[in-house]
Amino acid sequence: MSTTYIPTLDLGSYIEGTEQQRKKFSDELGRAFNDSGFVTITNHGVDQELIAKLYENIQGVFGLPAAIKAKYEKPELAGQRGYTSPGKETAKGAKTADLKEFWQIGQTVVDGDPIKFQYPDNEFLEEIEGFNEVTNEIYQKLESNGKHLLRAIATYLELPVDYFDAHVHNGNSILRGIHYFPIENPEAIADDAVRAGAHEDINLITLLIGASADGLEVLTRSGEWLPIKAQHTDIVVNVGDMLQRLTNNKLRSTTHRVVNPPRELMKTSRYSVPFFLHPRMDMDLTSLPSTIDAAHPKVYSDMTAGEYLDERLREIGLKM
Repeated sequence: MSTTYIPTLDLGSYIEGTEQQRKKFSDELGRAFNDSGFVTITNHGVDQELIAKLYENIQGVFGLPAAIKAKYEKPELAGQRGYTSPGKETAKGAKTADLKEFWQIGQTVVDGDPIKFQYPDNEFLEEIEGFNEVTNEIYQKLESNGKHLLRAIATYLELPVDYFDAHVHNGNSILRGIHYFPIENPEAIADDAVRAGAHEDINLITLLIGASADGLEVLTRSGEWLPIKAQHTDIVVNVGDMLQRLTNNKLRSTTHRVVNPPRELMKTSRYSVPFFLHPRMDMDLTSLPSTIDAAHPKVYSDMTAGEYLDERLREIGLKM
């Protein structure tokens, strides 16, 4: 299968570029999100040393004894903070849970914004020195990159460049460290059990940095599953359902999955750290009038980001 379908863009050309370069980046990003819903980003300012530290820490947390991890699992938080054990999350519409465990870190509000009281506190991991500091630094860097990308998207949509700024300030974003654990006995798992079933992300955009192995695939419009091949230092970015709703399908929330490895690699782990950029929960996701016309009638009902998140968490089994 071809792997040239997903374009690569230089974020530095937008952040530090001329007006012409910024416009070119916005146009290319918008076209990619209209087409495949995915891009890879280079020159994003997250250095390789920090990425390496992140993955060292992520591997460390999942290497802790089950009893230690269990004390950080709070079912009442619906998987939004701390540890979530295997068998808890199922792709929307699937019958079998994904073969993974994960750790989630949310927004830390430090500017007195009363939205702080809408968010649960993060679980402070005590057993691994530096874990909380490294993941917080990554959170902030990816959030910053995401805000630049949303500004470029706003330009592509012919909105004010700062359209998303207030909506994502202290937004409900999540950094998720994922462990796709070894499949020790392939014959013992369900036939439809996979590391991550085919799904679309809930949020505005997702930034995935430095996955430790192949396995991510995107479903093209022609119905072909296309492997995503990115350098360990690149960021893979895709559109989420909230942005698709807002743009009445102008920007595509593309279906993707993480497939099981070849049989000879099934006893190995895969680690991944996506950053799900969410807006504040009161953001109105009503489709933009500019995206609705006779050829593109309105598809989605009106709801807020918080209402949509609640609906989706129930659909994937994290909230009852």
